[in-house]
Amino acid sequence: MKTLIKNGHVVDPKNKIDAVMDVLIENGRVKKVSKKITETAERALDAKGKIVCPGLIDMHVHLRQPGYEYKETIETGLRAAAKGGFTGVCPMPNTSPVADRRSDM
Repeated sequence: MKTLIKNGHVVDPKNKIDAVMDVLIENGRVKKVSKKITETAERALDAKGKIVCPGLIDMHVHLRQPGYEYKETIETGLRAAAKGGFTGVCPMPNTSPVADRRSDM
């Protein structure tokens, strides 16, 4: 499946891109980034006024599960992260029990 993202402000520090461009994605992989892509796709998105960038990593999250599910669960925290453009998170070990060691310690 092909997805074409049109007119987004592409920010990609690795490839030194910071401009309004189009992005063609095929089978879940970026195939082309260019000022104007005319290729057709099954899905087209207009990203005018939006930022298009590689997935972000949040280095400080509180998922709170186990022990404090009334504050947040792994599911709700990861859903919120994904909605915000985060593809990776680094959760704090502020759970009960603490999730940073073996259970037999």
